[in-house]
Amino acid sequence: MKKTFSFLESEGIDYEFIDYKKQSPNTSLLSGFADKVGFEALINKKGTTYRKLEDHEKTALDTKSKAITLLSEKSSMIKRPIIEFPDGVLVLGFEPEQIRERLG
Repeated sequence: MKKTFSFLESEGIDYEFIDYKKQSPNTSLLSGFADKVGFEALINKKGTTYRKLEDHEKTALDTKSKAITLLSEKSSMIKRPIIEFPDGVLVLGFEPEQIRERLG
């Protein structure tokens, strides 16, 4: 996240930061994100939270509704950052070139 903040600030881009670890997103928001990028893309499988899941919880991530519920409950498992542009397009993860392209 620090890289993203630094990048946005160095580019002079105003942004609103929502800390999903402090304020868990609701299932409606996550479902909307999933409709745009696929629910699988929202899951950070490299993080500690995912690695600590029980096998039955990992299996539950195979369906959108169960994955969205689990992501809402364990928000630290959401891939970050999620950058939503005014036109609704999402960029997941720190992808400077994609961000610049969207600002074009």
